[in-house]
Amino acid sequence: MDTLEGMKTVIAVVETGSFTAASERLSMSKALVSKYVGQVEKQLNIRLFNRTTRRLTITDAGKAYYQHALNLIEQYEALVDTVTESQSSPSGKLRISAPIAFGEIVLAPMLPKFLRLYPRLEVELHLSNRPVDMIEEGVDVRLRIGDVSDSNLIAREVGRFELMLVASPIYLAEKGTPKDYLDLSTHDCIIDSNYRIAQNWPIKTEDGQQYTITVKKTVAANSPSAVTALAIAGAGIALTPSFVAKKAISDGKLQRVLPNYYIDEFTLTALYPHRNYLAKKVRCFLDFILVEYQNTDLR
Repeated sequence: MDTLEGMKTVIAVVETGSFTAASERLSMSKALVSKYVGQVEKQLNIRLFNRTTRRLTITDAGKAYYQHALNLIEQYEALVDTVTESQSSPSGKLRISAPIAFGEIVLAPMLPKFLRLYPRLEVELHLSNRPVDMIEEGVDVRLRIGDVSDSNLIAREVGRFELMLVASPIYLAEKGTPKDYLDLSTHDCIIDSNYRIAQNWPIKTEDGQQYTITVKKTVAANSPSAVTALAIAGAGIALTPSFVAKKAISDGKLQRVLPNYYIDEFTLTALYPHRNYLAKKVRCFLDFILVEYQNTDLR
């Protein structure tokens, strides 16, 4: 057993809470995870975990080993990056988490260019709208839309995008085009249930006055892509992110509604765990996404 592999295995078990989850993170069998942990324990003559058929708990010795192993792995990665800085590009596996719609529409098309720049990297893209425990799930970088409250993570703003009101030309021809924000209350509206504003849509007029209009819910969905698809199909007026709607607008499938009114905007943030050392592969991705997002026309 390689000592570094043993340390990485123990770290994965501690952070995921089970041998099964650790095996998934490390892409190795559960039996091999168990073997590596057992070899570390035998080598040091200590017990890192107390195991039963139902439960796995870390011992005090295991906690001490984890903290020191984590520091040593970080120092090793820093060493490798430092001595190879000018000779090689980053290598290994980079795990990225992102919201589903953003990942599918914006991030996935960017990744081939990133991989051409860094061909020794292997990227795993995990798309989910649920909360993500970066440490437990072994995520290197998480892209998040909206507020960030976890003090255990470092947040770096990537950019902002606006919410816009859209509807299909067919719907507007049948129901009429709103001339004023008050007209929205008479229209069929599509609600994105991910948003806390629900049916209470914020509106800012051209002269800076702010209002909230309660709209009539025709249908709701927990996906901006589904909300936009419903709007394209003529289900009503939707409030959706600019990066989701802009292609449909350019294709003539959607039209902006009340384009002179400001609705709201969200922040796109890159999150990564507090570490003494930031891995080169993470630094390279952060630099890449900051430049690429600023150059995209989907904001």
